[in-house]
Amino acid sequence: MFLKNTWYVAAWSHEINNEALLGRTIIGTPVVFWRDAKGEVAAFPDRCPHRGAPLSKGRVEGSTLRCMYHGMTFNGQGACTYVPGGQERIPAAANLHRFPVVERNNWAWIWMGEADKADPSLIPDTYWLDSPEWRYKPDYMHYGVNYLLIADNLLDFSHLAFVHEKTLGGSAGYADVRPEIERLDNGLRVSRWYMDSPPAPFVKNLVGWTDNVDRWNMYDFVVPGVFLMDSGSAPVGTGAREGDRSQAVQFRSAQAITPETENSTHYFFSQAHNFSIDDPSVTETLHAGLLAGFKEDWDMIHAQAASLALDPDFKMMPLNVDNALGNFRALMKKLVSSEQALSRAA
Repeated sequence: MFLKNTWYVAAWSHEINNEALLGRTIIGTPVVFWRDAKGEVAAFPDRCPHRGAPLSKGRVEGSTLRCMYHGMTFNGQGACTYVPGGQERIPAAANLHRFPVVERNNWAWIWMGEADKADPSLIPDTYWLDSPEWRYKPDYMHYGVNYLLIADNLLDFSHLAFVHEKTLGGSAGYADVRPEIERLDNGLRVSRWYMDSPPAPFVKNLVGWTDNVDRWNMYDFVVPGVFLMDSGSAPVGTGAREGDRSQAVQFRSAQAITPETENSTHYFFSQAHNFSIDDPSVTETLHAGLLAGFKEDWDMIHAQAASLALDPDFKMMPLNVDNALGNFRALMKKLVSSEQALSRAA
């Protein structure tokens, strides 16, 4: 089951244009996204009320969406403006539900629950995705697993030293560093410093550092599955932990896991840098290293899901490193249960 009254990342803004329709299933509901002649994004159920054909197989005509099965048209508010066969009266049932959508910092967010509860102030801040001081390359992956397995992966960075030994991780000692975990009202804050340690392989590739560094990963992981990280490395003893990052290389990561179905997930990600921002090769090199690491995650998590599917009664054995992911799973279970209870009582 999924949480409905929350903001999900539905797409990168560039994926939605006024020339083609984007069909994407969000928490089990097919949705069609489009941009009208004024550039405004609209999202409706991806199903024509006439015969149930996917509206994403239709086309955009100015500020109108046309179903290309029998020609019904809808405006940006979801109101049906034409039905075929010379029928002048348009049935009320022909109008579409309009999902609340907000574009912010190059992400399009959608609210799948009760529209009157869709408060844009609840959207997490990802300012660096639309800042001239940062550079990144946006990307997307599709997973054929439940979203919570991906959340587990993001909440336990001890895997970096092993899954990503030659890409994002580095020394096995990183896995033995205990992070600080703070509970938030809407998620968790995880902080980990790895002092006087070998630089991660991707940092070596970017800036050529071979000497030890002071390295940090500090991130918020918030409902329903949004990962916002401040990370970087600095020469040993230059004061990064005390707040002096003048000699550091810094990164900001924005990642979002959006359930498609119970067994498939949308994964939006980027890694931004604030140095050498006028050198496109740095952005490309950084992204290539990130993508290599995320493909390693994809392989491992799919292998894990296949293993779990063979024995539905298998119980995962908790370890100390599971503290953050255990807390997040408990929070999501509580929120979903509370929402369902309120729905039943209504």
